[in-house]
Amino acid sequence: MSNIVLAQAAEAATNINPGLAAIGYGLGAVGPGIGVGLIWAAVINGTARQPEAQGKLMGIAWTTFALVEVLALFGIVIYFIASGG
Repeated sequence: MSNIVLAQAAEAATNINPGLAAIGYGLGAVGPGIGVGLIWAAVINGTARQPEAQGKLMGIAWTTFALVEVLALFGIVIYFIASGG
């Protein structure tokens, strides 16, 4: 019974309008864009206040940058799945 429900849900997910999927991805990309800006702004501010901490700040910044960018990558993958190719 649950296999039928999953198949119906998968079929419904592929019937999304590609234009609507593009708008959804555009809105989903706003969050990571803001996040990346905040990360690097914090690194610049931290380096300006305490230059000797630049090495630690850069390591933390690249790690969090990668995590935030994964959200954007998930969004583009979901867009391609929803738009059908």
